[in-house]
Amino acid sequence: MLIMNTLLRKLLCLILCASAMQLNAQYDELDERIDKLAQEIEESVVKWRRHIHENPELSNREFKTAEYVANHLKSLGIEVQTGVAHTGVVGILKGGKPGPVVGLRADMDALPVVERTPVPFASKVTSVYNGQDVGVMHACGHDTHVAILMGVASILSEVKEQIPGTVKFIFQPAEEGAPQGEEGGAKLMVEEGALKNPDVDAIFGLHISSKIPVNYIAYRSGGIMASADYFEIIVRGKQTHGSSPWAGADPIVSAAHIITGLQTIVSRRMPLTQNAAVVTVGAIHGGVRNNIIPEEVKMVGTIRALDPEMQKEIHKQIHLTATNIAESMGTTAEVNIPLGAPVTYNDPALTEMMLPTLKDVAEKGRLIRMNATTGAEDFSFFQKEVPGVYFFLGGMEEGKRPEEVASHHTPDFYVDEGGFVLGIRSLSRMALDYMRKK
Repeated sequence: MLIMNTLLRKLLCLILCASAMQLNAQYDELDERIDKLAQEIEESVVKWRRHIHENPELSNREFKTAEYVANHLKSLGIEVQTGVAHTGVVGILKGGKPGPVVGLRADMDALPVVERTPVPFASKVTSVYNGQDVGVMHACGHDTHVAILMGVASILSEVKEQIPGTVKFIFQPAEEGAPQGEEGGAKLMVEEGALKNPDVDAIFGLHISSKIPVNYIAYRSGGIMASADYFEIIVRGKQTHGSSPWAGADPIVSAAHIITGLQTIVSRRMPLTQNAAVVTVGAIHGGVRNNIIPEEVKMVGTIRALDPEMQKEIHKQIHLTATNIAESMGTTAEVNIPLGAPVTYNDPALTEMMLPTLKDVAEKGRLIRMNATTGAEDFSFFQKEVPGVYFFLGGMEEGKRPEEVASHHTPDFYVDEGGFVLGIRSLSRMALDYMRKK
């Protein structure tokens, strides 16, 4: 009997091992097919990207871009939802096997920038932004993100029967911020159910970078991009003649001391060995004449933090600093800090799970762990709801150095299209590998 049990256990072990080997062989075969399909679709992805680049649309105005995306998804047999958060598009691809739901996201909006790049598909589009006539340009690479995700949708629909779960393709408007008086972006997509029905278990996204070499991937666990909060401080005093300041209460001098005080919040009150933070006053307005002390001064600025607790403490310290300095000088300060974008926070466990995938798709030595950046991304609103990983895809031409190329949000912004295949492979494989491991 003991011998029989031992033989049965060995037989079961052999069966399980054989089954695992067969499954791994199937995975390897599918991965090879994904890589082959990515190469085959590269030309189409470049074509789509150039079309979108030449026809950019501002935040919450991505009507033609959304239609272009929706028509593509429908042509693949993917279930499509439109009008999410104004112009957002959500595609649902149900695999041939049951499993988790993975979200893949791309942002669609362009910026109010006049393009200067010498490419034949440069934008000549003009529009109106917050009441001003502006040029419109994809000066941050969102055209690239859309085209890459369209490519991923094409590939995954080809292998639909082998997908162990469901993929949600989320094409998001207004990442750069909705126009004045409007709502939009990832926050509104979440509120309108982009992560529901079916419920997303994990979400992945990428951002092209003009400062990272082409065909490199840069990642980071934890905070990878900063929170971004807008603040407004209104200092109110008592108007008087400039020759007799003692007859009033000077909000300009008070504002100057507040600005100086704000600079000590990060330098003297934040644990900078843990994470970076920034408080910047970007504009100050007050007064109309050289010899009139005005009644009111308004200043606006931005707060950046890589830690949610530091973000909360900075908010608190701005209130205390501004109101107390104002009071000490006989004025008052009203502080307003509306809700901004949270920290773009890569879930550590999910990042660790997906690291083998990123290592596999990137050539040896071309996966780099990056420092956090004080730029911001509203992908963070998705990450507040479900675990997510956001990474950077290199778009800097070979032979260039970061200081030689144009930054994002500038008229000369340019990315090398040679890294698109790596972007397609990365998102496709991350979706599949997550499903396999769950």
